[in-house]
Amino acid sequence: MGVLKGIADAFDEGGWGMWPILICAVLTIAIAVERAVYLYKSTVDKDKLLALMKSQIMSGNVQGAIKVCSGNPTPMTRIVQAGLMKFNRPDEEVQAAMDEAALRELPKVEKRTPYIGTLANLSVLAGLLGTVTGMIKSFGGAAKAAPSEKAKILAAGIAEAMNCTAFGIGTALFGLICFALLMGKTQAINDDINEVSVQIVNLVTGHKGALKGQAA
Repeated sequence: MGVLKGIADAFDEGGWGMWPILICAVLTIAIAVERAVYLYKSTVDKDKLLALMKSQIMSGNVQGAIKVCSGNPTPMTRIVQAGLMKFNRPDEEVQAAMDEAALRELPKVEKRTPYIGTLANLSVLAGLLGTVTGMIKSFGGAAKAAPSEKAKILAAGIAEAMNCTAFGIGTALFGLICFALLMGKTQAINDDINEVSVQIVNLVTGHKGALKGQAA
């Protein structure tokens, strides 16, 4: 409770500049949580998936491979499934189907995360603006005040300025950490999708005979 009260007091002392920083903080947390949940659900053990795909495709059971994908819907499996659905078509159409699915799925993996970096920058700028206005208020008020009030006015203005600085930098640091972690996870998922897509195309095109025999 003491920590929360201290934060509340500091927020109150920070003046109007704390509100845009708070908005940035709330948006950062909301986007980070939403992205973290989505990316966690989008994560697939690529080695296990490839082993299952390989066993099904090499045996000619393409429907079994499709069923594996549909039973675990993620961006990666939806892209793979799009290619498997074209298993009896020319190789170019298999690749085109997977490329088309990737154009739909990859933006879903990458969206909104860049906003966190933007919000981090906005937090710093909002803190800087609050700092400048606090200092202007401090020295402007002190210049017009009676000598006995100068110290009090200066202290209040400087407190407002420093609180804005601290909260702005703190929010920006939190946002940049979230941004780095989420971008790392996003890149890992994209790399796995690219690797799996290439291997699945090679499996399908390399076992056309078995797959067509199964289709027949």
